[in-house]
Amino acid sequence: MAVARPEQAVGHLFPPNPNGSLSTNGDPAAVTFSRPEPDSPDASPPWWEQAAVIFVIVMLTGALIGPVFAPLQEETPILRLIWLPVYAVITALLCWRADKVIKAWPTLIILGLLILHAYASKYWSIDPGVTSRRTIAMAFSSVFAIYLGAVFKGPQLPRVLMLSGLLMGIGSLIMVFAFPRIGVHQFDNAGLWRGLWYEKNQMGVVMVAGAVAAAACLALEEQRTKMAWAGFGITVLLVLATQSKTSLLCLVIGVGIVGTLWAMKKGGPALTVIGVWFGVVLFGLIAYVFITEPAVVLKALGKDPSLTGRTDIWTALMREVAERPWTGFGYQAFWGRESIPAAWIRAETQWPVPSAHNGWIDLLIQLGWPGAIAVGATVLVAFLTSLFQIPGRGDREGWFGIAYFAVFLMLSLSESVLLTNANLPWTLLLAILTRGLMTGQDAVIPRSRVKLAPNAAGAYLTRSRIASQYAHGSRRSLLLR
Repeated sequence: MAVARPEQAVGHLFPPNPNGSLSTNGDPAAVTFSRPEPDSPDASPPWWEQAAVIFVIVMLTGALIGPVFAPLQEETPILRLIWLPVYAVITALLCWRADKVIKAWPTLIILGLLILHAYASKYWSIDPGVTSRRTIAMAFSSVFAIYLGAVFKGPQLPRVLMLSGLLMGIGSLIMVFAFPRIGVHQFDNAGLWRGLWYEKNQMGVVMVAGAVAAAACLALEEQRTKMAWAGFGITVLLVLATQSKTSLLCLVIGVGIVGTLWAMKKGGPALTVIGVWFGVVLFGLIAYVFITEPAVVLKALGKDPSLTGRTDIWTALMREVAERPWTGFGYQAFWGRESIPAAWIRAETQWPVPSAHNGWIDLLIQLGWPGAIAVGATVLVAFLTSLFQIPGRGDREGWFGIAYFAVFLMLSLSESVLLTNANLPWTLLLAILTRGLMTGQDAVIPRSRVKLAPNAAGAYLTRSRIASQYAHGSRRSLLLR
């Protein structure tokens, strides 16, 4: 009987791989085995693309351009012209990454339905011109959000957001100390910082996003850089400087979720079980107290029971919703300066109300119950995908998705952040939804190289052996079998 040579045995066990997973690189001593790497999540986009994305993110927050070109917070011709280059950059990015954006087709379908509904509302809108323009603006910013989620995978999304937050934070500090008439409130909320924005709440919302992104970077060892620490420190400082209770609560929630999940990972299964149990009990206790004694909770947060007059606004708005429950007053049309229904609300509350200060009620007043239900379903899908992917994608991105989703949900109860144009929270929600629905496309294990034996025989024989070491005889007898 012929004796099987070790080289033949190796060839039988490891046949040639047409995809090139077994490579010698011309040197038998450097044989490496690697897994296919079709689209490694560690491959960051080029620097110019990241710079373009940061530019669009800064513009979506309304940093500086609003206070300078539209100090009365109203739409002006020059402001429309300023947005044209932004739309051009977004279009160029979409064309450059069209192959990746198309893979996010589930989110594109969802977004398409929402855009069609918003655009169709111009036929019953109280201001059709505003509805048409704002729908187009919302479409551009929302498609950019899908691009952001499809292209910036793993830790890349929180990293680019951290860099954006750091840049805007430095800009806000310059405005506060060098140009205090712009960076500091002069009349209402006098002395409080507002940085590059109209008011302190806007700065708080943007800085919370930057702080959560920086915390996600710090949770990842490879992203734990001095720049991430600087970004976290500056954004947290600016949130505290606003003295906004909502922003502070969002900061605690977002950074707390990242920190808790990081500690649970480091602590192992026992700490995970304890953490989940403690979290469920704490959430249930807070919910019970808030439902039974809301005034106590609000006073503990430094708020009056009317939430600084918000409850009066909500009561008045719900009467308006009852007049048009199925259609609303048109997308982004209700709060115009010439709006008669808005004038009634302002006369009743005795102050110039700019919005509902509640995303869901604002959505009801614009698109009625069908619009609110459609957006609610979208938010629910984003939550479920973020929740189910905590062990996998969540770990690789520093748990940014689930952490910022909790922040977004909190913001939606006090700010108009749902289905809005030029709005960072809505952009980030769609990016999180896109990443969640592109299941498995960024879950690629990076290339790993394992040094193999310098020759085929060495893969089986590492040192001299005697027959007694084999349970069924000598090595030669095993090969003859």
